[in-house]
Amino acid sequence: MTDAKHDLHVYLREGRAALLWKLDGLSEYDVRRPLTPTGTNLLGLVKHMSTVQLLTLGWVFDRHFTEPVAWFQRDLPPNTDMWALPEESRAYVIGVYEKASAHADATIAALDPDTRGNMPWLGDADGRPTLIRAMAHVVAELQRHLGQADIVRELVDGSAGLYAHTPFLPDGDAAWWADHRERVERAAKEADA
Repeated sequence: MTDAKHDLHVYLREGRAALLWKLDGLSEYDVRRPLTPTGTNLLGLVKHMSTVQLLTLGWVFDRHFTEPVAWFQRDLPPNTDMWALPEESRAYVIGVYEKASAHADATIAALDPDTRGNMPWLGDADGRPTLIRAMAHVVAELQRHLGQADIVRELVDGSAGLYAHTPFLPDGDAAWWADHRERVERAAKEADA
């Protein structure tokens, strides 16, 4: 029999590390610049996942984070947890992310898998998901945003893959990838014809 709590925690830790890797080697501008019409950017995704962890694997289980978080203030611009204000340094955002991760890990360690939280927005019939359900929600949210980070990072500088040391992509050079992209383009045009 598998241990769902352990397995979900492995996926959570792996996803957290992959998201942080997406910032490696980039300038302040490149981690912050919006690359979609809705403003998606790498540092904003890290910031958002801090919020998700603090709420879902903290507040939901009445385990409150005691340090102030800059973007939990009132009177901030809309959608503030999805982008970093100029005064929120990369180090600050990453620091909150790491503390949020540690806080979530402490919740996971302290609670039994069937412990119920209070999270009416999750959509469970009674709004009281188990720790396992909340963990699954956070892993799903993280993987969704990690997919966005994959695309944004590739748009910034061409870096792609899960990690620098294990990209899980075909081992092709620039010419191979250009040929591959052209194959995909031809297939799309042929299918549209």
